[in-house]
Amino acid sequence: MKKQTNKALFAILAIVIINVFIFTKAYSSDINTPIDKTDTKEISFTIKKNSTLREIANNLEDKGLIKSSFSFYVYGKLHDTSSKLIAGRFILNKAMTAKEIANTLIDASKSEFVITIQEGLTIKDIDEKLVEMELIKPGEFITTAKNFNGWQYYSFLGKNILSKSSVPLEGYLYPDTYYLDPSDFKPNDLIYKALDNFEKKWESLLKSTNSQNGSQLNKNSIPEIITMASIVEREVLDKASRRRVAGILWKRLESGWMLGADATLLYGKNNNKITQEDLQKDSPYNTRKVKGLPPTPICNPSIDAISAALYPEITDYWFYLSAKDGTTIYSRTNDEQNANKAKYL
Repeated sequence: MKKQTNKALFAILAIVIINVFIFTKAYSSDINTPIDKTDTKEISFTIKKNSTLREIANNLEDKGLIKSSFSFYVYGKLHDTSSKLIAGRFILNKAMTAKEIANTLIDASKSEFVITIQEGLTIKDIDEKLVEMELIKPGEFITTAKNFNGWQYYSFLGKNILSKSSVPLEGYLYPDTYYLDPSDFKPNDLIYKALDNFEKKWESLLKSTNSQNGSQLNKNSIPEIITMASIVEREVLDKASRRRVAGILWKRLESGWMLGADATLLYGKNNNKITQEDLQKDSPYNTRKVKGLPPTPICNPSIDAISAALYPEITDYWFYLSAKDGTTIYSRTNDEQNANKAKYL
């Protein structure tokens, strides 16, 4: 009986030893052998903030950069990689071993921070994002934007108008994803990237039409168009309706009406609530009380909103509102507008 027990134990031990040997050999191959040592094509790989080691391992395998997410995960646990991972973008390739990739992902000098400027954000919002990323001190990006001195590089920036503004670049920092060098970041780095991007989008938008017929450039300056685009961006959730709403707002402006856009009242506020006090203010951003466009854009608008402001749809509507489901409802008269408010809001 004892002999049989010993044989069983030896058999189990042998199986364990064989499996450990097989795993160790496979693990070593997974960690030390690249997918393709001849393939040095650059592959962008991004680690989002608070990503786990397991998520990163799975993403690396999905991109064909490592042989086994499990082996990468085990290596990371054994070498405490998970506590050293850096959020950002890395340039990897299939000629790198999993060990080399793991060491790259914990090397700050090889990473680029990723910041996404969503449509409708303000310069103040961008400043807060950069502070959260620990790239700047509070207010540093705002101050740099105010002290901007690269006017000569951008024909679309009207220095005579914009330089007098308290936030001269508001509206022109194009919403997109940008990659930053955390080791030597300066606020101007992002400003120039965003302005270069705006320039490309703006020129592409102008070239997309064969003529300037119907363009607001025949009536308004670029700063006025970008200001209108920023209002449309924040006023209208329904992107398909933006050209029509832009047409209504331009018509109000040209007819001497007040714009009556709630979004302008919210500029500079820390919440999205309009109070009775806000409605009574003589602020130039109170377009329910003060005629004309506000003195600056109220956000950095998307290309959709800029296109809508540049090429508005002319209709016989004078009023609009956003229903609870986000769709835009139009009215020709004030009575129709009041009826729609009762029905949709």
